[in-house]
Amino acid sequence: MSDKIPVGTAPSPRRKKNVLPAEIDTQLQSRDRRRFLGRGMATAGSLLASSAVGATAATAAPLPVPATNQSMGKPIPPNEYGTPSKFEKHVVRRRTDVLKNLQNWSDWSMTPLQYQPGIITPNGLIFERHHGGTPDIDPAKHRFVIHGLVKQPLTFTMDDLVRYPSVSRFHFHECSGNGLTDWLKPASKTVQQTHGLLSGVLWTGVPASTLLEEAGIDPRGKWVLFEGADGSAHTRSIPIEKVLDDVIIAYGMNGERLRPENGYPVRAVIPGWEGNVSVKWLRRIKVGEQPWHFRSETARYTDPMPEGKWRQFSMVMECKSVITSPSGGQQLNGPGFYEVTGLAWSGAGKIRAVDVSFDGGRNWREAMLEEPIMDKCLTRFKIAWNWDGAPAVLMSRAVDSTGYVQPSVQEIRKVRAIVGFVQHHNAIQPWSVNAKGEVSNVIGQA
Repeated sequence: MSDKIPVGTAPSPRRKKNVLPAEIDTQLQSRDRRRFLGRGMATAGSLLASSAVGATAATAAPLPVPATNQSMGKPIPPNEYGTPSKFEKHVVRRRTDVLKNLQNWSDWSMTPLQYQPGIITPNGLIFERHHGGTPDIDPAKHRFVIHGLVKQPLTFTMDDLVRYPSVSRFHFHECSGNGLTDWLKPASKTVQQTHGLLSGVLWTGVPASTLLEEAGIDPRGKWVLFEGADGSAHTRSIPIEKVLDDVIIAYGMNGERLRPENGYPVRAVIPGWEGNVSVKWLRRIKVGEQPWHFRSETARYTDPMPEGKWRQFSMVMECKSVITSPSGGQQLNGPGFYEVTGLAWSGAGKIRAVDVSFDGGRNWREAMLEEPIMDKCLTRFKIAWNWDGAPAVLMSRAVDSTGYVQPSVQEIRKVRAIVGFVQHHNAIQPWSVNAKGEVSNVIGQA
């Protein structure tokens, strides 16, 4: 059976046809993907057997005794919040290299995905996106309310909130503007700049359904307003079906309380949907009959479509993947074995498969998915590659549990108007490797 993924084939009767907002009608033929695992492990084994894989060959000389073996280390301090090693100071969030914003209030900083080994992003590296700066909120004084079309309006303190039964769930978190500078040409150099408005988080909090059910939802209630306590009073409208399904009113992330830049002391988390709807510094939840059409739903966070139309409420972050190693700005240390690895995610469900091409999309091989594979969560993929030293173009293409296939830039441009401040860029990302081993972004050119 061929390893190539046919594009544009008729959907299987058991596969869901792509619908808006997943406007790229690309399908994947059914095939037995488990067959790859045994083949992939065998391939990796043969590569390892024939190559030193960058390690220095063992010799008869004794292993030197380092200075750290000959003296005591630092004692445990009496009180300290732990920090990374001084040798990891280069692993930091960075602002965009392309768009320059001098005032820093309505801005963002990006996660260094090239240095993230797993699917969880450390709290100090989770990307930031603010519309009016980061407020300094005293949790003892903070209040948020539920009102509108409810039987009993409620006011909550933080002490009230933490008394409710909590949940902890792993979900990816992604800004809808992730990749917006690289639609037509390779403006960004690294994967931190092309895809760094993305993080993997363990969220802890109270299901929104628990709080709304206590308030009592009026049958007329169809939409829910979430408003933040920041300087922009950022506000979004969310369909009540989504709110009652999996929305979390979160106060914790990755085992500690939210950080100020991530919504301290409380925020909404809307799994699988664009990051701006997960309103931070939450102060108000209102139930209504219709969406409110805020500025963030009209002038911003809408998609330009053909014939001058604009699409609202396209909030699902569609199936996507990116190779993080090797990726832009990195250097391969000569021909030989490499483990190519990256991240895949989908706001519509779980990742079902990821295929990788080393020749710009002419041929594809299936990557191994690393457990755990969770709903609306980052999934790590990996594949063995024996680089022969010739120029190559690396790509990854993900498929989610609905059957949706990650599209190319060319396919998206057939149905979207790529003008202005364009959101929802989930196209395949190509990285070129030249004969010197230098890795570069070639989106729009490959």
